[in-house]
Amino acid sequence: MNIADLRREYTQAGLQRQTLSVDPYKQFELWFQQACTAELLEPNAMILATATAAAAPFQRTVLLKYFDSSGFVFFTNYGSRKAQQISENAQVSLLFLWLPLERQLHITGKAFRVSTAESLKYFLSRPRGSQLGAWTSQQSTVISSRQLLEMQFEEMKRKFTNREIPLPDFWGGYRVVPTSFEFWQGRPNRLHDRFLYTLAEAGDWHIQRLSP
Repeated sequence: MNIADLRREYTQAGLQRQTLSVDPYKQFELWFQQACTAELLEPNAMILATATAAAAPFQRTVLLKYFDSSGFVFFTNYGSRKAQQISENAQVSLLFLWLPLERQLHITGKAFRVSTAESLKYFLSRPRGSQLGAWTSQQSTVISSRQLLEMQFEEMKRKFTNREIPLPDFWGGYRVVPTSFEFWQGRPNRLHDRFLYTLAEAGDWHIQRLSP
């Protein structure tokens, strides 16, 4: 198989400066709504990149659970590798890849823990199985077998039988507060449209077109 022959022209749409919102959060909301309307698989999936204090990078996919003008929120185990790296280096990036729409969106910023009250509100909205899963998994640690994991899950089911499942003290949310957004729209001949929003000191967003 010749991977170099895998090629596709992007022809669906273009992106013009005059059609962009001056607010990148509103532009994100428009694109996100369009991804949902197109019924893409997991439109809220985003690649989270973190790095250690020594600048060793790592990426994984997480799910965006909500967003507003203060940032983008996801949830995880506070003992996980991503949480450890964020504690060492709060600078992170997010990447949304919506290939059927020939789009991607890159966000950079800092990650901060949300309040316990905010984590609790979301935790209580989760299906019971997901709540039990949060208690079961010591995320990113080595386990001997799948069977052991399932045994621990059954133990948690028994432990919380007929009662509300509390928020684990080792589980909660992070809010990524952006300092830049880059909206990317595929175009023919690899002459893609790219627009970068950067946050100015006054709190305004500066918009520039980038060469593909």
